[in-house]
Amino acid sequence: MQYKQTAQLYSSFYAIKEDVISYNSGMRPHWFFTFVFILTACSSTTTMQDGISSSVKVVKTQIYEIKQTITLVNTGNRKPEKQNLWVALIHDFPPYQSVTSRDISSTKYTLITDEYGNQYAEFDLSNHPPGTTIEVKILYKVSVNELVYDLSTCTGHLPDEFTQPELHIESANPQIISLASKLSKGKRTVCEQVRAFYDYAGDELHYAYNRQDWGAQATFGLMGSDCSEYASLVIALSRAEGIPARYYEGLLYLEEKGGNKDQQIAQTEHAWMDAYLPGIGWTAMDPTMGRWVANREFYFAHYTPDHIIVTTGRNPSTLRGASYWTHIYWPGNSTTIRIPKAEWEITPLEKE
Repeated sequence: MQYKQTAQLYSSFYAIKEDVISYNSGMRPHWFFTFVFILTACSSTTTMQDGISSSVKVVKTQIYEIKQTITLVNTGNRKPEKQNLWVALIHDFPPYQSVTSRDISSTKYTLITDEYGNQYAEFDLSNHPPGTTIEVKILYKVSVNELVYDLSTCTGHLPDEFTQPELHIESANPQIISLASKLSKGKRTVCEQVRAFYDYAGDELHYAYNRQDWGAQATFGLMGSDCSEYASLVIALSRAEGIPARYYEGLLYLEEKGGNKDQQIAQTEHAWMDAYLPGIGWTAMDPTMGRWVANREFYFAHYTPDHIIVTTGRNPSTLRGASYWTHIYWPGNSTTIRIPKAEWEITPLEKE
């Protein structure tokens, strides 16, 4: 998964600096500087209407209690002049999920929505004395549907949304275009094309939790790919052929095995996708979980209820290149804010 971002805006120049922190849920340590005023996302601003067609069936519903905790510690010698935290909020996303309750620990926040329809709580934490800790907690109850799709009819109109290249989804790259054309050869329907892209990712990519923010083009190298690269490649191949495809970041509920989660399967913070198939609509798939031949059918045109969406879109502008949350404070020359803890607790409840 992508890294989170903690930033300082220095008084001498406007720059963002990411904290170097790492923890088991998928942080990527990385340092970079960039000017604040050019932090924009290359993304489509148009959204499409979601709904359940006759080709989609809800098999069952799984309910989860989810707790997110972010801890901020002021280890400097003064209060920050300004400190803001933006946290992406789990929200309703039909037909995949609905949020039945949400409790945010702090009452001092502002709700905002980005260009993809993602929701955020923006916290003003400027009153943060040195040597003190602030803890932000968000508690949810979320119902997630298991969906299966009937692909027997795969003809009809394709919308022109979610078909453009963007950062990390390089569908205009010559290698991507050539590969998409090669894999599409002889395929009679869009469903067959997307399945060929999905199978290619499973057959050709080597899974490695790389802790980097790479994308589709990087899969042609030898660095190894994690969930963000698997999903980005299949999306890029689809878009290269004019097939709408969307990117999701969220949570994957991993059952305990012998007291330890099997991190070789995937990380709790996870990425997957859906593609728009004519006659069917938005159709979920998880190229990472489907990388084994034995799992291939189970994660194509099947939304398993262990997937919980947090955001859609490869580059939501509010997160400024980060995932799940982003943090900015200043001045950095006399104030130091660390985030030693940012974690999720996911508890499955009854099934419906």
